[in-house]
Amino acid sequence: QVQVAESGGGLVQPGGSLRLSCTASRNIFSINHMGWSRQGPGKQRESVAHMTRGGDTGYVDSVKGRFTISRDNARSTVYLQMNDLKPEDTALYFCYAYYMGQTYWGQGTQVTVSS
Repeated sequence: QVQVAESGGGLVQPGGSLRLSCTASRNIFSINHMGWSRQGPGKQRESVAHMTRGGDTGYVDSVKGRFTISRDNARSTVYLQMNDLKPEDTALYFCYAYYMGQTYWGQGTQVTVSS
């Protein structure tokens, strides 16, 4: 079993940046992959970015070139650096960990992009 906890959301103006953090309850090398999804108002949840145990990454097209997923193994933490934020990035962002055939979700952290 894995527990994940997100932090780092907030209110930011268009064009601004935020960094989200997700800390796992076990060594992230033991986790198949971790990532971030988001659910905007009136929208379905979508996968935003992920990183495999081997370090491969993937992004949804709408965030490529603006968002970067990274990790700190010593802290069992995965980050999502979000730059050039747009109003359409407004959403509840969830971290997840895929471990031993199951997906474990955090509670979510709100990101609001507004002037």
